Amino acid sequence: MKLGIIRCMQTEDFCPGTMDFKVIKERKGAFENVTEDIELIGFTSCGGCPGKKAVLRARELVKRGADTIAFASCIQNGNPIGYPCPFARKMKDIVQKDLKDEEIRFIDYTH
Repeated sequence: MKLGIIRCMQTEDFCPGTMDFKVIKERKGAFENVTEDIELIGFTSCGGCPGKKAVLRARELVKRGADTIAFASCIQNGNPIGYPCPFARKMKDIVQKDLKDEEIRFIDYTH
């Protein structure tokens, strides 16, 4: 798995991604059943509300080799600030639509 992670820009001041990297290394959370090697291609933000830059950033992750895009738990679950992204579903939908011609796996959370 060649993994690109998109995170919430609002949480950058609170979270350096430590838990995301830990669950990848320890094969926990969304990576619990992954048996193949995991190579982290990139870790970037959505670009800020309403997440419109996520498409361009996902494209760049794929261009650099990602075959899997994960939306970090800060987007879906609101970790660590307790406020899930109100644009999460739309953001994922537009990224999936944009990358429909690529063979990309999508993961809704990290931990």
